[in-house]
Amino acid sequence: MTWPGILAIGMALPVHAAPPTAPAGYDCLIEPAQTVELGTPAGGLIEKVLVQRGDRVKRGQVLATLDSHAEQAATDLARYKSQLTGPTQMAEAKIEFADRKFSRRRDMAAEKLMSAQDRDDAEAELRGARAELQTAKENREVSRLEYTQQSAQLALRTVRSPFDGVVVDQIMWPGEILEPGATRHAIVKVARVDPLRVRVVMPMRAFGEPKPGATVRVTSEVQPGKPYMARVASIDRVIDAASGTFVVLLDIPNGTLDVPSGVKCKAQFAVTAP
Repeated sequence: MTWPGILAIGMALPVHAAPPTAPAGYDCLIEPAQTVELGTPAGGLIEKVLVQRGDRVKRGQVLATLDSHAEQAATDLARYKSQLTGPTQMAEAKIEFADRKFSRRRDMAAEKLMSAQDRDDAEAELRGARAELQTAKENREVSRLEYTQQSAQLALRTVRSPFDGVVVDQIMWPGEILEPGATRHAIVKVARVDPLRVRVVMPMRAFGEPKPGATVRVTSEVQPGKPYMARVASIDRVIDAASGTFVVLLDIPNGTLDVPSGVKCKAQFAVTAP
């Protein structure tokens, strides 16, 4: 067969387009958005632990309390002292009396019916009464500040959840002594699982592929037939030189807590064909 015939046959063959590039899959890990061990800087006897492992908790919910009888008594005393009005009322009554006394003696001294010394003594008494009123007001303000301080100390003996989440573990129990700085310094561990955080480790060649806010398909190894849609929350801007990788963090909504955390997964980023 001649070259022209071969070329003719070659030109007759159909030309197929390149297949579209499949989404790239990367290993990832689904984990809680935040996990904290909760305790208190105030040491003492653990009186109550009001939750247990697996419980759902709300932000601000009381999780545990320390024995606080002494602190409660000190707070009650400080509150009572901050509400005292007797010293102020007594000082105001003294001012009223001293003012009338000084007015009379001043008029009498002006008419030469009383010595100037008596007038000066009445004026000094009035000034002393005013100083007593100022002292009473300052003491009441000091009592109010002491009450605020005691209330803050009392609040430290109550452990509250900083966010909505679930109790991951109970570390200490009622009757144990909590000692700040000791090996066990927390009472419970709480995790925030809505949203969940997905950690994706990507190779250096993929830098620039994920975009902030982009939707990513995530499939966990526990539920391979039930993929979840996540969104890119943050992207490392510094590549690890030793491994040649960078980390991308995704968020998965988990309001019903049906997505398990602590499991491996695959993340697929949509890729446009060249």
